[in-house]
Amino acid sequence: MSVRELVVLGTASQVPTRHRNHNGYLLRWDGEGILFDPGEGTQRQMLRAGVAAHDLNRICVTHFHGDHSLGLAGVIQRINLDQVPHGITAHYPRSGQRFFDRLRYATAYRETVGITEAPVDADGPLARTGGYTLEARKLSHPVESYGYRLVEPDGRRMLPERLAAHGVKGPDVGRIQREGSLGGVTLEDVSEVRRGQRFAFVMDTRLCDGVYALAEGCDLLAIESTFLDEDEQLAVEHGHLTAGQAARVARESGVRHLVLTHFSQRYTDPDEFERQARAAGYEGELTVAHDLLRVPVPKRR
Repeated sequence: MSVRELVVLGTASQVPTRHRNHNGYLLRWDGEGILFDPGEGTQRQMLRAGVAAHDLNRICVTHFHGDHSLGLAGVIQRINLDQVPHGITAHYPRSGQRFFDRLRYATAYRETVGITEAPVDADGPLARTGGYTLEARKLSHPVESYGYRLVEPDGRRMLPERLAAHGVKGPDVGRIQREGSLGGVTLEDVSEVRRGQRFAFVMDTRLCDGVYALAEGCDLLAIESTFLDEDEQLAVEHGHLTAGQAARVARESGVRHLVLTHFSQRYTDPDEFERQARAAGYEGELTVAHDLLRVPVPKRR
């Protein structure tokens, strides 16, 4: 059975706390696993969350600040120690190649698994599979940073009443799906577009065009909200978002489920992030993330 969910491994920003590990997020998507921003301690959080190295197919790093990338060394070595039987692709800003190289070969180990390096240096598609297209958009942070967006291709939803009206039944339903028409009846006559699902991952950034391009029409948006609204000036200075800003992006972009994460250690009441997000007018499903949380991608409409 296919599973589509976000496994939250860590939710702290620059400094971890007693209850929040550094960043780490695994998107499970129909048998594939995409690991985003493995910060320090990610390997242990994977163990606690029941995530194995074998579950990984891609690693996506938004930028090379330590809380988003220092876990790479351990994760890559674990991939090799466990002799993952498939290749893994790593995406990261090309400008940070020297950091990726240092982390990939931080210490001596036996390299047994092929990791394909696919650095990012422009907006646009990074990979296309049968199940999704992975895209990147540049963000606004003191170091080069990219957000990631996964888009499932649109499909068709068969409509029983139209099938019956055209006398299409049994094996002929499969035939018309495969061939596009049958006896003068087209696939469009008996079905409608089933919109593909969309997921976006937006970390350290100020408000910018890239944030909105990533969030547009998402079923599930994981987005940083490092600061509360009263500290908006700090957010701008350090290249981050507030809870209210993140929620307004979600509201204006038609996001169905908003996941707020990447919280500054200065705040002790996580409920305040939800209050400010609601005050900003977001009315969809809302989650203030905590470590080891699992967030399912919303079912299709």
